[in-house]
Amino acid sequence: MISLSVPEFVGPRAQFDIPIRNTMASLGKVSAALSLQIQLDSHCPIIPGLPDDVAKRCLALLPRSDFPLAAAVCKTWRSFIQSKEFLAIRKQGNKLEEWMFVLTSDAERSEGRWEVWGASGQKLKVLPPMPGPVKTGFAVAVLESKFVVAGGYVTVVDGGSKNVSDDVYQYDSRLNRWSSLAKMNVARYNFACTEANGLIYVVGGVGSNGESLSSVEVYDPEKNIWSLIESLRRPRWGCFACSFDGMLYVMGGRSSFTIGNSRVVDIYSPEKKSWCEMKNGCVMVTAHAMLGEKLICIEWKNQRKLAIFDSVDKSWHSVSVPVSGSSAVGFCFGILNNKLLLFSMSKLPGYKTLFYDPDAPVGSQWQQTSLFKPSGFCLCSVTITT
Repeated sequence: MISLSVPEFVGPRAQFDIPIRNTMASLGKVSAALSLQIQLDSHCPIIPGLPDDVAKRCLALLPRSDFPLAAAVCKTWRSFIQSKEFLAIRKQGNKLEEWMFVLTSDAERSEGRWEVWGASGQKLKVLPPMPGPVKTGFAVAVLESKFVVAGGYVTVVDGGSKNVSDDVYQYDSRLNRWSSLAKMNVARYNFACTEANGLIYVVGGVGSNGESLSSVEVYDPEKNIWSLIESLRRPRWGCFACSFDGMLYVMGGRSSFTIGNSRVVDIYSPEKKSWCEMKNGCVMVTAHAMLGEKLICIEWKNQRKLAIFDSVDKSWHSVSVPVSGSSAVGFCFGILNNKLLLFSMSKLPGYKTLFYDPDAPVGSQWQQTSLFKPSGFCLCSVTITT
């Protein structure tokens, strides 16, 4: 019999009248032994000596930082840790943890690394390097406990031409590892990308020959397949995307390299498989984020105001950003604890990360924090709760 130890269960003790505290000694020490036992007996329980439902709760109550170690024990544990049931049990036990992943770069923007921040403002770790060469113009989207990095380009040293990519990589936050996904049908950069209804959509961008793209494709994670769907009514690049009520919204950017930015918002209905449009979008957006059910943007022409979109009445309102100095200094957004974080894109003397709480009383919605200080320039961020 293998002796294991797990964290104390938070919940009705009467349901678990077993010595849980003393049943797990060390995940690292038991990994090899348990893997061997599972190989010898394919019908063995998840944790020997415990009913499977109790064993699942024990695993689900582990701290998030222990997921990669637990997943390395055996295929059974890894499969469960990656399952939706695992997430449901953690939610039931009030054990969900929110982490913010911030991509930072050096001053020359020549290389980047992903840093991980916890909800209390502590820097937890640095991710393993992304696969492939360093790219620019890629897009990122969250898919459950993972995030996907797609497309972009690599500048060729000789002549400065662009090698446009159709590569797609995925980071699994529960396993702490990268993997390659199916390539997109069209290589592209500076395109819109978002998740909607459990699928990832990529829209427009610039192609391998420098052409503006109108093509749209969707990724099905269950099949690991990209499929081309109905194209935009016009080419669009430098745009961004988000979703409301299962509908895909694409705004910002340009239709060509000579036509200016458009306020037209392209809206796609997956149910009807068709596009429509509205006229009151943002233009020249330098940063955007979804905070609850609201879209928050900063436009290039006004870096000192947040433009906030309400999807219910399709209206915009603005909120001033309490920062003085040159309006040319831009920001990158982060989301944590239902608050919007503003990371400066330049080194401002004495600047502390701002955060905006839309639920706070008027007059106290903006505050400063010295806790979140990325090691370099913030390029983008995503937030995952698991």
